[in-house]
Amino acid sequence: MDNFIAHILVVDDDDGIRTLVKKYLNENNFLVTTASNAEDASEKIKIVNFDLIILDIMMPGKSGLDFLKQNKKKLQTPIILLTAKGEPDERIEGLEIGADDYLPKPFEPKELILRIKNIIEKTKSHDQLRIVDFKNIKIDLNKQLILRSKKEFKINTTEKKILEKMINNPGKTFSREDIGLIIDLNKERSIDVIITRLRKKIEIDPKNPKFLQTIRGVGYVLWIE
Repeated sequence: MDNFIAHILVVDDDDGIRTLVKKYLNENNFLVTTASNAEDASEKIKIVNFDLIILDIMMPGKSGLDFLKQNKKKLQTPIILLTAKGEPDERIEGLEIGADDYLPKPFEPKELILRIKNIIEKTKSHDQLRIVDFKNIKIDLNKQLILRSKKEFKINTTEKKILEKMINNPGKTFSREDIGLIIDLNKERSIDVIITRLRKKIEIDPKNPKFLQTIRGVGYVLWIE
């Protein structure tokens, strides 16, 4: 499972569409489970925590909208609706109920991939670490605070952006160019000043940092594990 980008449930009564979508998603490194109707899908979401659901609206028996109404409140899973071009009312109703996006049939497989990746990226951004504790240090991005040995240090928006990337990529070395892209700044000296300022808030001995370290000739890394 670790080798796949995400696990997706494809719900459609059309065998041909299910097969084609599964094949294309597999080729683009997605793990795919399929369901031929809403009832089958309802059983599968009880067993598997999917990363995303692709859901056809028009199906015999329970429709995709019926599935949404019954399950959206207990599902945190993002949903893309597959709709026929002549279904504007159903499309609007689906979005009102809680679908995240829709794609009219027929659709280009590449567009489906782009929409999937966009939703997954947004979902991941909501799941990012916002608070971390290590040693006697607590970084709280929500409050824009660093607490160290009972002392409190405010962090500004620029420092917050850098820490947000670093705490969600522990052990990753960020070059000055990487950091410049994060904060929209291309002056290396200014970046060094920002890192020095952060060290004074994180480190007990900023001149001999244990956590926010320099990797000579490469960049900076935050060790929080």
